[in-house]
Amino acid sequence: MTQAEENKGSTCRGRMISSPVVIRMQAILQKEMVREFLAELMSTFVMMVFGLGSVAHMVLGEKFGSFLGVNLGFGFGVALGVHVAGNISGAHMNAAVTFTNCALGRLPWKKFPVYVLGQFVGSFLAAASIYGIFYATLGLKELGAVSHSNVSTAAIMDFTGGHLTATGPVATANIFATYLPDYMTLWQGFLDEVFVTGMLQLCLFAITDKRNNPALPGTQALVIGILVVIIGVSLGMNTGYAINPSRDLPPRFFTFIAGWGTEVFRIKNWWWVPVVAPLLGAYLGGIIYVVFVGSTIPREPPILENPVEFEDHQAPVLPKTTPHQTANSSLASVSVSLDNRTPAQPIPPLSDNIQVQQF
Repeated sequence: MTQAEENKGSTCRGRMISSPVVIRMQAILQKEMVREFLAELMSTFVMMVFGLGSVAHMVLGEKFGSFLGVNLGFGFGVALGVHVAGNISGAHMNAAVTFTNCALGRLPWKKFPVYVLGQFVGSFLAAASIYGIFYATLGLKELGAVSHSNVSTAAIMDFTGGHLTATGPVATANIFATYLPDYMTLWQGFLDEVFVTGMLQLCLFAITDKRNNPALPGTQALVIGILVVIIGVSLGMNTGYAINPSRDLPPRFFTFIAGWGTEVFRIKNWWWVPVVAPLLGAYLGGIIYVVFVGSTIPREPPILENPVEFEDHQAPVLPKTTPHQTANSSLASVSVSLDNRTPAQPIPPLSDNIQVQQF
């Protein structure tokens, strides 16, 4: 094939790729709102797949999962979600975090429905994926494609005997959403969710506050993941630490349409608590950090950020007292005699120079 024919072929392929539909799709995907919507969708999907998968192992797999495994699954799921969308949308993955950022003026309110919709869609798709994965495993076993010994006997339908329930010894709805334990009242669970979500938001502000002591660049995702693990192992026993409307409501709605029925919304009337309590808790946690920590951080004068520039800037106003005195010496401002001071070019006070040297 000649060079001319190759160029002609590449030109034709370029025209095919640059069709009006493709160009329009590219233009849509470049819009900020669309990119942020997709970023929240994908990051929440990643977090929920790993999180719900770890819960499924604990509920269904008699010896394959544990509560610690659930905490690790959600923690590292959050860390990977931050890597997926951190530089695009901030990877909130949590409607309560988005609400708090909007309420405190850190995010425009017009982006709130975009972020939350992306989170809800991603969470719903993750619940559907986990359901399909564990349901399909049983299907292969029933068809004889694999032996009984090679497949976990605790796949969803096998575990429940074909009866999807939200309560009882073979309940499986708790794979997807949280439910209040028998030893807690509704309002105890509400306050628990408020407190735990407040701790989450307070620590998130601390981790990302560049004026305080933030996580090192490149480590934010890992530190946030560790935070989720710590919350789980220390405060997660009571309510399952939903701490996120986007984590609880969409999977609960999926179980409603997938066969568990209205029971998922009627048990102790709990369904609204993981939606409302995290919003209140995150807002209170954010307010507490901003008022008691963020507002007390001293703002350093810009001149102190680079002492060399300060000294160079001050040098021209220093009087020349002796031929051996250099203009760039920072000690010159301290050693200048007050008798040699010229009225036209006063030097800074002595105490101010000492303070700069201490920095």
